[in-house]
Amino acid sequence: MSDVSDVSDVSDVSDAELPNCRISFDNNPFHGKLLAMYRLVGRRDFLTALIKGGAALTLSYQALGQQLSGTALTAANITDNFTHITGAGGNILVLSGLDGLLMVDGTLPEQSAALLQFMGGEFRNQKIQVLFDTDWHLEHTGSNETIRRTGTKIIAHENTKLWLGADFFCDWQNRAYKPQPAEALPNETFYTSAKMTFGKEQIEYGYLGQAHTDGDIYVFFPRTNILAAGDVVSVGKYPILDYTTGGWIGGLVDATKKLLSVADAETRIVPGAGPLQTHADLQAQYDMLAAVKDRLVKLLKQGMGSKDMISAQPTKDFDEKWGNPELFISNAYRGMWGHVRELGGIV
Repeated sequence: MSDVSDVSDVSDVSDAELPNCRISFDNNPFHGKLLAMYRLVGRRDFLTALIKGGAALTLSYQALGQQLSGTALTAANITDNFTHITGAGGNILVLSGLDGLLMVDGTLPEQSAALLQFMGGEFRNQKIQVLFDTDWHLEHTGSNETIRRTGTKIIAHENTKLWLGADFFCDWQNRAYKPQPAEALPNETFYTSAKMTFGKEQIEYGYLGQAHTDGDIYVFFPRTNILAAGDVVSVGKYPILDYTTGGWIGGLVDATKKLLSVADAETRIVPGAGPLQTHADLQAQYDMLAAVKDRLVKLLKQGMGSKDMISAQPTKDFDEKWGNPELFISNAYRGMWGHVRELGGIV
C-alpha cells in the first residue's frame, strides 16, 4: 500500500470544527496505528476522532480490531518485547526482535487478513520471521498460507503437518477436513524437541505426545519465563480431547505433567484461549485430569458406554470450575478405546 503523508481535504467538515486541520503521518511514533485507522474508517470519521480530543485520539487497538473483524482484537504487553493478542479466536503470542517478529499460533483463515492488518499497525509492519503451530486446528493454523507466502518459517510437529495435508472426517465435530494447500503447511517440522535463538531470546520447544491432538507442542522462553502451551491448557472449560487426530485423556495427563516440569511458580503460561495462567492453575488441571481419568477407566472396565458414564457424573466435583462435562466425557470414552491394551483389564 502506498503511504499517506498529508490529509487536508476537509470540505465536508465545518471550518469551525476543524481549524487548521492538516495531519502528517511522517515522523509520528504512532505512524502505523494512525495510518491503519485512517485507511480503515475513512477520512471523515478519522478527522472527527481527532477533533473530539484525547479520548478519541487514543485510537485503541480494540476499536481497530472491531472494524477489522467484527471481534475486538486487543494487544497487551507481557514484557517489553512479548505481546499477548486476543480476540482472534485463540491466543497469539508475539515476540518482537530487531530483525522482526516471532509468533506462536495464528487464527482462522477468514480472520487472517484482519489479524495481519491489526498487527501491521501494532508492530509497524515488521516482518513475521517465525511462526509456531501448537497443533493442527485451524483456529491456530489458518494464517499459515498467508504468512508463509512472505517467506516466514513455520515450525510444527510432524503430525501437525500430516493432519493439515490430510483428507479426513472428524466425527465428534461432524465435519470433513480437506487437505490444506501446500503453502499452508509448516516448512520445518520436528519429532521430539529442539532449540533456537531469536534475537536475545533462547527458545525451547517440545512435543507433548498424544494429548489434545497427537501433534501438540509447547514453546518456552526461559529468559523471560513465558510458556506457550496451546490447547493442552484449557481455561474455564473442560479440555477438548480430539480423539479423531490422536488426542486422549491419558496423554493429556502426561502432557500436563510435562508442562509442570517445564514451568515454575513464576512462569506466565499462555493457554490456547483465555487469560494467562500460573503453575498453580496448571497443577489444578493436572489434579482434575488425573482424578477423572482414574474414574473413567474404572467405569470403562465396568462395561459402561459414554452415555452411562455421563449419567454416572464422574466429574461432579469439578463441574463448577470446568463447566459442562458431556463432550469431554464422550470424547474421553472414545479416546480410551484406542488405548485399551495399555489401560489393561478391559479386553
